[in-house]
Amino acid sequence: VFSKIFSHEALESYLPKIQVVIKDTLRAWSSSPESINVYHETQKLTFRMAIRVLLGFRIPDEELNHLFDVYQQFVENVFSLPVDLPFSGYRRGIRARETLQKGLEKAIQEKLQNTQGKDYADALDILIESGKEHGKELTMQELKDGTLELIFAAYATTASASTSLIMQLLKHPRVLEKLREELRSKGILHNGCICEGSLRLDNINSLHYLDCVIKEVLRLFTPISGGYRTVLQTFELDGFQIPKGWSVMYSIRDTHDTAPVFKDVDVFDPDRFGQGRSEDKDGRFHYLPFGGGVRTCLGKHLAKLFLKALAIELASTSRFELATRTFPKITLVPVVHPVDGLKVKFFGLDSNQNEILTGTDAMLGATV
Repeated sequence: VFSKIFSHEALESYLPKIQVVIKDTLRAWSSSPESINVYHETQKLTFRMAIRVLLGFRIPDEELNHLFDVYQQFVENVFSLPVDLPFSGYRRGIRARETLQKGLEKAIQEKLQNTQGKDYADALDILIESGKEHGKELTMQELKDGTLELIFAAYATTASASTSLIMQLLKHPRVLEKLREELRSKGILHNGCICEGSLRLDNINSLHYLDCVIKEVLRLFTPISGGYRTVLQTFELDGFQIPKGWSVMYSIRDTHDTAPVFKDVDVFDPDRFGQGRSEDKDGRFHYLPFGGGVRTCLGKHLAKLFLKALAIELASTSRFELATRTFPKITLVPVVHPVDGLKVKFFGLDSNQNEILTGTDAMLGATV
């Protein structure tokens, strides 16, 4: 079922909806008179993407914002010690989960009743249909669990990578300009705006430099540090015997830092993935931001598509600058993110790449 949810056809149908969510978000960021906390806002953005695009829920904005706050409280306490005291993180997490489940059940019921006006099959539609195809209609609890799993998969790691992408574009304006050049050369960006109908999945997949940028963000700033596997057969590693049945952890971050194929590992250099160098092509497991083997991340193509769509919008319709004197330090837990969330001021651009004045600025300009 997950292969259908993240198939080429499914991604093609999600893409226009992803674009709308990103456009609306960047418009809101640009109209804010203050700087925004990028990490917090990209969490909102990826949550909105999961709710609106993956699940097809038509939840009013006010309810959506409340659901986001509840979801954040759930995520923050999901790994709490299981001590059930009135003010413990565990109790807060349980309460948040119950509220979340009620909100999701309401949204699922409304979705099942309102099937009119649908122009694409979202992930939840595919999940429901898959159950019917196998002669088993999913229960409400199974639908809620599947919904929560899809939100979780689309949320934290994608927000982390989105924040890292914005920070690297701020740090490396030449990379941003090279992205714009590629968009112009492919007929996607013209006179400062995205040409109508130009952003199809095949077009986006043909943007080689954009692909290199996303790969390099994920190499240097892999959202999660590693993963676990169960040993299926006893084996030996560096003179140590690892017994069958053990759980082992592999480190994505250390692999990227020590892999001999990568030159100058600490340098942000998208060209390392270009045709001339192709540093990720040497060996199977030197580059694994989405894990490796048969249990590689199922949503990796959706995550990369979302990051590419965000990069295209940032390069095409936004000007943005760091709102603090220096770039923040990075913390690695629970996922990679800047310690202050990354404070950035966004400015809207018109079709000629000129700054758009906000309403307040326009009024101030008129009175001077």
